[in-house]
Amino acid sequence: MAQSVDTPVHSTAYRIRRALNWFPLGLAYAFFYMGRYNLTVAKSALGDELMSKAQFGTIFGIGAWVYALSFLATGPLTDKLGGRRAMLIATAGTIAVNTAMGAVLYGITNWGWTVSIFWTFTILYAINMHFQSYGAVAIVTVKAPWFHVRERGTFSTIFGAMITLGIFFAFDWGFALVAATRATPSADAGFWARIFGAALGLGGAGVDQNWWLFFTPALMMGACWLAMNQWLCDSPSEAGYADFDTGEESISDDGGRLPVREVFYKIVTHPVLLVICGIEFCSGILRNGVMHWYPLFAAEVGFKKSFWITQNWGLTLLIAGMGGAFLTGWASDKFFQSRRAPMAGILYGVMAVCAAVMAFTLGANPWWGGMATLLISLSVIGVHGILSGTSTTDFGGTRNAGAAVGIVDGMVYLGTGLQSVLIGLITPTGAAAKDPNNWFHWPLFLLPFSVIGFALCLKIWNAAPKKKKAASPATAPAPSPAAVPA
Repeated sequence: MAQSVDTPVHSTAYRIRRALNWFPLGLAYAFFYMGRYNLTVAKSALGDELMSKAQFGTIFGIGAWVYALSFLATGPLTDKLGGRRAMLIATAGTIAVNTAMGAVLYGITNWGWTVSIFWTFTILYAINMHFQSYGAVAIVTVKAPWFHVRERGTFSTIFGAMITLGIFFAFDWGFALVAATRATPSADAGFWARIFGAALGLGGAGVDQNWWLFFTPALMMGACWLAMNQWLCDSPSEAGYADFDTGEESISDDGGRLPVREVFYKIVTHPVLLVICGIEFCSGILRNGVMHWYPLFAAEVGFKKSFWITQNWGLTLLIAGMGGAFLTGWASDKFFQSRRAPMAGILYGVMAVCAAVMAFTLGANPWWGGMATLLISLSVIGVHGILSGTSTTDFGGTRNAGAAVGIVDGMVYLGTGLQSVLIGLITPTGAAAKDPNNWFHWPLFLLPFSVIGFALCLKIWNAAPKKKKAASPATAPAPSPAAVPA
């Protein structure tokens, strides 16, 4: 068991400066999600003729595996460069590649390009996911020096909320862009579709302007890049405050940075981090196994536009994700002494029950499957935020956060890639896809991974980071205005 650790008391000025640090960072990462899951939205807009379900699964699966493997390079590089510089690189690269994907669709529609959407998007989306891997590591690397272990559970709720906000951007704003960019304007376009149509001058052009599904997140990320370049700092001392002992454990004996090969060895031999890798592999399967495929299932079966949950898929995921993030982070600090596994285990139990409910109610009232998918989303977002984003740094230490988080988060996307390819192959096509009972193998595929995740959480139920020897005082002093970056 970990020793008792007092939560540091920070000045109001410190908290305000810390918020100025994480808000543009979190918002940028939210738009990363929009620039990642716009592929799912584009699949719906392009139809089976231009991108089949199997092709979509392959493109996304390859991108997910590139994302996972990229962490072996971007994790240690982020530790070396610093989270600020890595996040700026990630954002610039993601902007460039999303712009390129939009340009491909523009060229095909307006300039008669005959390039293959499948092969072009496979390459570009893989590059996109490589740059996004920097961002996943950078947010944790920047967070670590600013937050004590006893604060990180609560902070994980903030970033969990930002992630789910990104899902809202990806799906509700994404599908609103689809409605706004149709060749013939729809009379029943929703609120966000009208906003985008008016702001960007979209719709009624005689062709579907699908390229805006990629240009729009690029524009949003551009604004965030400017804000981060102005305010983002890697540590309190860079912003004019005193650094402090965060109370975390470290995989290195002296708390220093280790070579990536040694970090990998330390993680695969660490009794807690190794289990977290296994749990997060299952999280990748469960999270995207419902988030991507449920709206596609609803569209094939025919109730997507008439069922409230799928009509507002991004909003419902936002509500569910915020609930899961706040519940998990708050409860782990409040009731489990900053141990993360108990809440993860409880939520994996919920996922197991819901996967079983989905399997046997697909042909029944859609509210059964709809509520089950939302509870899985609530649970898996809570688990992902508290393990990849928080527990990994608690045990791995700030100086090796990039490499450690990269390896653990990479496991999430190895699972994501597996489910993307396999579910794309086992889901029905053509007329068979109209019968919900023919989708039975989809939730059945998810069920064993929810059970495995639950069992692994039980294995590390009592794990908590060991307190390091006390260092400098935890209370941050008032800032020195001259030390604050311009």
